[in-house]
Amino acid sequence: MGLDDWAAADKEVLLSIPLFILAGNIMAKGSIAERLIAVVRIATGPVPGGLAIATVLSCAVFSAISGSSTVTLIAVGAIMYPALMQAGYGRSFALGLICAGGTLGIIVPPSIPLILYGVITETSIADLFIAGILPACLLIGLMAVYAVAKNWRAERTAIDGAALKAAAGRSVFAAFMPILILGGIYTGFFTPTESAAVAVVYAVLVEIFIHREMDLNKLEAVTYETAKTLGALLPVLMMALSINTFLAFEQIPQQMVATISAMIDSKAAFLLVSMLLLLLVGCIMDIGSAILVMAPLLTPLAKGYGIDPVHFGIMMIVNLEIGYLTPPLGLNIIVAMGAFREDFLTIAKAALPYIAILAIGLGIVALVPELSLALID
Repeated sequence: MGLDDWAAADKEVLLSIPLFILAGNIMAKGSIAERLIAVVRIATGPVPGGLAIATVLSCAVFSAISGSSTVTLIAVGAIMYPALMQAGYGRSFALGLICAGGTLGIIVPPSIPLILYGVITETSIADLFIAGILPACLLIGLMAVYAVAKNWRAERTAIDGAALKAAAGRSVFAAFMPILILGGIYTGFFTPTESAAVAVVYAVLVEIFIHREMDLNKLEAVTYETAKTLGALLPVLMMALSINTFLAFEQIPQQMVATISAMIDSKAAFLLVSMLLLLLVGCIMDIGSAILVMAPLLTPLAKGYGIDPVHFGIMMIVNLEIGYLTPPLGLNIIVAMGAFREDFLTIAKAALPYIAILAIGLGIVALVPELSLALID
């Protein structure tokens, strides 16, 4: 076996996946996320439905940090669900909000699904990170607007200046984390892989020496937990990369482009068919597997119809987000059943408005490519 046989795995950017997962686990098990949630709760108090908005923002921040929709549901839900109930929000509204909120971090950088898409399709991960910012803001905004409209008469609280100042002071190092990662990538100071290494070092320094919420024993446990996660992910990724290399060698994507182009003669029709297909796949597969299977097949087709691969990647990830909430195998619904001790139908019904919101967001992202591409040079 020669060196060329390892070409599929010979990608520096693959190093960013374990590093970002490790950084996310360190921050999730430490106090960075908790400190950010405290600031958001105080700042949104005076707004109608402020606690609901705080839940949306907290889910977005935590899922971006942890890299996991289900971890976000459990961690943020443990804090915000009782708070929403105590404040008089409807049970169905609260359940749906927390289930849907965890999906937001999927396109908030640093996003493991975006990295997987970039690796498997050889698309710039830095561009994907930047492209995810405005669509993520759109989805967060849509959920926030729904929260305000649904809870216009909900109880409001005045901003406690002293409490806000204290919370902001406790979270200053946590808030600098996304600035460091995105700022470094966007300015070209370091690559996505280098930013992942920086994220790990920064998270360790902050949690151990500044926040003092983690010791070496806890760090060892988090590292071991990350290794178990990677033990399941990386072999599948290597297999997918090998299959992708084989498909490219045999020119299968080019043949598919020719065949599909003869059957579907417009970009709009292709987008509709591919989005419906991804929605179906998202209902029965986890997002990582769906990306590894579908991205190598659909992205060349998208290019054939003149669709930018960065834009298509964002559409794919947003589409697969909906699968987390869609019966019969929506992962967040299943996890929420155990976390909140509710039956399947109750949680599935609670998720319906948020499926509609995500579908509206997907339509806007698909129809307005500038939303994904405007910030890319």
